[in-house]
Amino acid sequence: MSKRSGREGTLLYAGGRRWKLIRGNLDMYLLLIPGLVFLLLFKYTPMYGIVIAFQDFNIFGGISGSEWVGMAQFERLLQSDEFLQVLVNTLLISLYKITILFPIPIVIALLLNEVRRMFFKRTIQTIIYLPHFLSWVIISGLFLNILSPTGGIVNEIIRSFGGEPISFFTDNSLFRSLVVFTAGWKEIGWNAIVFIAAIAGIEQEQYEAAAIDGAGRIRQMWSISLPGMLPTIVLMFILRIGSLLEAGTEQILTMYNPLVYETGDVIGTYVYRMGLGQQDYSFSTAVGLFNSAVGFLLIVMGNMLSRKFLNRSIW
Repeated sequence: MSKRSGREGTLLYAGGRRWKLIRGNLDMYLLLIPGLVFLLLFKYTPMYGIVIAFQDFNIFGGISGSEWVGMAQFERLLQSDEFLQVLVNTLLISLYKITILFPIPIVIALLLNEVRRMFFKRTIQTIIYLPHFLSWVIISGLFLNILSPTGGIVNEIIRSFGGEPISFFTDNSLFRSLVVFTAGWKEIGWNAIVFIAAIAGIEQEQYEAAAIDGAGRIRQMWSISLPGMLPTIVLMFILRIGSLLEAGTEQILTMYNPLVYETGDVIGTYVYRMGLGQQDYSFSTAVGLFNSAVGFLLIVMGNMLSRKFLNRSIW
């Protein structure tokens, strides 16, 4: 039998096994159909609108009736001083969140793991992750009342000590700190759950052996808990870097105002303002496409780092 006929026979055999597998799991494949239709209609079909980033889009002419301008919107984007400021704001807020907020859930998970009274441990966990379930609209309204220069509890305390009230939401020097603080208040407890789960996966025999060898709680935390969490920590850090240009658009939209555009305007809010506010659809699409492209590259880099340090891919 020739090599060609042998190869054809192998392909036919593989194809037959594949169809047999599909027929045997037909019900499972049918269950995939609604999800695939949803992805096609609401995720992939709207991507056709990306083409307006290369046009001078006219809402009355539509995509087919708008003038093609090539890379002109991207040239305008890179030459815009306003966009450069927005990019700096986005990077600074994201880096603040990573450097300040990323380690805190790890510390919380390590400390909660040392709590031996289960009732107290569960109570603390519940209290710190409950804010995650509040929307940013509610949280913004809550902090607007607490930090209000007229009647807010914080400014009332400042007045009682003879100080002047502070307008936290309109002060450019304080707005980034306010964004980071409120993001931490909302998400730190929820993020700690991931690391608590990582610690729960560590074999208890390691702690017992360390205790027999005379290791105290701090030593066990440093030599067993932290190394056991390390793969999860690295993976979560790489994923966080992948979303570096997502500085919390929903959060900032509910909190900022024109007085703090200088320090609080990020790429997501800039796209919102330019697209819906000024109806500059082509430029805002170009900004969004730039953001998505950079985010995709960061995810790819994160996947490469994951392969290198964890010996596995994110996807």
